[in-house]
Amino acid sequence: MSEEKKKKGEYKVLLYYKFVPVEDPETAMLWQRALCEKLDLKGRVILAPHGINGTLGGSLEACKAYVKAMKKSSKFKDTQFKWSEGTGDDFPKLSVKVRKELVTLDPEKEFDVYNKSKGLSPQQWHEYLENNPDVILLDARNVYESEIGVFKGNNLIAPKINAFREIKSHLDEIPKDKPVLTYCTGDVRCEYLSAYMKDKGFKEVYHLEGGIVKYGQKFGDKGFWDGKCFTFDNRMKLDFAGDIAKCRECGKKTSEQVNCEVPECNELQVICKNCQNKGFRCIKCGTEGRGRKHHDKLHEQE
Repeated sequence: MSEEKKKKGEYKVLLYYKFVPVEDPETAMLWQRALCEKLDLKGRVILAPHGINGTLGGSLEACKAYVKAMKKSSKFKDTQFKWSEGTGDDFPKLSVKVRKELVTLDPEKEFDVYNKSKGLSPQQWHEYLENNPDVILLDARNVYESEIGVFKGNNLIAPKINAFREIKSHLDEIPKDKPVLTYCTGDVRCEYLSAYMKDKGFKEVYHLEGGIVKYGQKFGDKGFWDGKCFTFDNRMKLDFAGDIAKCRECGKKTSEQVNCEVPECNELQVICKNCQNKGFRCIKCGTEGRGRKHHDKLHEQE
């Protein structure tokens, strides 16, 4: 695809989810697959008995048509979409699947996924942090996400997890009688987590409505967000603020990330462009090379 065709605004990425009972996820999956294929949209859509979660990229016209089709659905008509600039090749393929959960938490027992905590708009979230600098902030994302960007706070908890389900063991370290603000990229993980935390006895939990994406679009680098927002597509990140991570090879500040070139390892690590070009040693398996492009694998929010 030529650079001329990749004009700003011509391509978009949609990020969305909705918790709603879906009695027949298999049928909904077939509809979603046919709709996305018709519109030439690529990305990931997950259907589960309690809702839908997706990230799709394509032309502006195709994205508008997709949103219009969703608004005609009795189940998904109230879905809130987060729009961001795309390139036209943000995803390597289309994946539409049915799963037990929208995001994999694997709870030890069933809980009411619709009993979510109170959501704070970006403005409310900002004001809460201004007035309560010592509040507990819980980052519900993986370590390779928080490594390049986090919210600034005196009591930030960013667990070094590699899959969302691993966050459960870290909840035991958090007081249940104090307010907790939890956040993630687009809000699906932290809304789901907040319902789980309420079931586990946490008294006061809030989640960031619209996630980092909405907060960053409103405040940019003028708020409490610090660094880049990791994205699960070939863009790799959204540039809301400066670099906070350091290259694992040379120590230079950067937000560039690359996968180990060994597919069986696939470790995603912070490596600046210069060291990617020269070659680096993988921090996990020790293999030397230049790494693999992110789009060799369709990453999911696990």
